[in-house]
Amino acid sequence: MIDEFLAGGLHDVEEAVRKAAAAEIMPRFRQLAADEIVEKNGPHDLVTVADRLAEAYLTTALTALLPGSVVVGEEAVHADRSVLDALGGEAPVWIVDPVDGTRQFVHGDPGFATLVCLAHRGELLASWTYAPALELMAVARRGQGAVLNGTPLRAGSPEPGRDVAVAVSHYDFTTDEEKRVLSTLRTEGCAPRPCGSAGLEYLHVAEGSLDALAFSWENPWDHAAGLLLVAEAGGASATVAGEPFRITGGNALPFAAARDAGTLRHILDLLASAGRPRT
Repeated sequence: MIDEFLAGGLHDVEEAVRKAAAAEIMPRFRQLAADEIVEKNGPHDLVTVADRLAEAYLTTALTALLPGSVVVGEEAVHADRSVLDALGGEAPVWIVDPVDGTRQFVHGDPGFATLVCLAHRGELLASWTYAPALELMAVARRGQGAVLNGTPLRAGSPEPGRDVAVAVSHYDFTTDEEKRVLSTLRTEGCAPRPCGSAGLEYLHVAEGSLDALAFSWENPWDHAAGLLLVAEAGGASATVAGEPFRITGGNALPFAAARDAGTLRHILDLLASAGRPRT
């Protein structure tokens, strides 16, 4: 059933993602009222009416496209953590972040995206990264490559001799220990900066405009779509323990993604130099 869907249903998913953004997100971009923005876990973790309505739209649309599938969405998990259990189940799972980069969205910055990834039994099968305000749509299918607005993506390798450009977990979302580990990237030959929308940062790695990413959190909706996109563009990813990232959780953190295996190894070696990985 899933193979048949992947052979013919990818365009329908792309259309559903575009329609969700057109109906629920873009009409509210730079038009949000104060009572349409709520703090979830503090001032740096926001949710808007657009997040909730777009996730509801996608939940209905995606499960209709693939009967028997379920949705693990950021807002559904915030309401009920048991929703995450579906990631380890037998049903195909849509992993959804309706507005990745909500803080940017709230501030009127176009650097936000809708992220959707189809997974089954822990394996990432296809993903969609859509930045409606920037008119960018990146699609990846396992074993079939990745495209951006229809053009094939190739991550390539960093230019020899220059500093490695790496986007790092934003410090507003990190503990003191995580800051200590991530600070190992502040070294000669490395040029770290704060991470924006995770989905768009993965896209930057996949297109070769950013060399690497380093994250201290494992929320699957932030990473699933981007990890497949980077892999299908020829990039690489792993946890600080050298293991593949598991969308079901329990990963050794931090983890990284990069344009090529050599860059990934360099970033992981720096992170591991801070001490033993945590789980």
